[in-house]
Amino acid sequence: MNLHHIPKIKHLNSGQFFLLAGPCAIEGEDMAMRIAERLVQITDLLSIPLVFKGSFKKANRSRIDSFSGIGDEKALKILRKVSETFSVPTVTDIHKEEDAVMAAEYVDVLQIPAFLVRQTDLLIAAANTGKTVNLKKGQFMSPESMHHAVQKVLDCHNENIMVTDRGSMFGYQDLVVDFRGIPTMQQYATTVLDVTHSLQQPNQSSGVTGGRPDRIETIAKAGIAVGVDGIFIETHFDPATAKSDGANMLHLDYFEPLMQRLVAIRQTINQF
Repeated sequence: MNLHHIPKIKHLNSGQFFLLAGPCAIEGEDMAMRIAERLVQITDLLSIPLVFKGSFKKANRSRIDSFSGIGDEKALKILRKVSETFSVPTVTDIHKEEDAVMAAEYVDVLQIPAFLVRQTDLLIAAANTGKTVNLKKGQFMSPESMHHAVQKVLDCHNENIMVTDRGSMFGYQDLVVDFRGIPTMQQYATTVLDVTHSLQQPNQSSGVTGGRPDRIETIAKAGIAVGVDGIFIETHFDPATAKSDGANMLHLDYFEPLMQRLVAIRQTINQF
């Protein structure tokens, strides 16, 4: 695991996993700061490297009336304030080539959504900013095919890359995680397991994505046991009222005990 290229990342050591965590979307300054403060407290206590996550815009929506954001620049400024206030790096999704340069002014890691990871021009735009690029594996892609996405970024002379698994389509309305893919993708780049998006249940008749938050701990423990480099978890202090992906987010009250258990598993694994 090599994350020295990410500014402000703390507690980095070869034996510990790192964490990408935060709300699905930036809904406002107060909620972002409140979630960030608690995450920083927990990760400082447990010496877990943290990258705070929040989408400045939600472009992939089931319905036209779904929440998409509070305004691009407004949300990005909130992410910058989180980073400056708590001295942690931040990550956000980008959806268009012009998003790359704009978002790079505010955050440390540019994330390519799973549905867009084959879009060559988008990957090139992200790579050319020099920022760390987090490539989310398409739900329709094999782990082996992510080698080509990684190579596109490398060909732009940017070696700061992460790959994130977020499950594979299993029928029309479910996802499944194939843990064999983690060591495969670790051959190409630092590899993250997106726990909460792997538990989505998309394409519901209501037009609102469902989820299985009751299985967050199961998937997270398995990922740590397999040896994944990082864990991605979306969290909120009131998932029921969250404006995006509330159905599969972890309640913030449950975050610390889960992290304690994951740290204990990693420490045990490291003994062998």
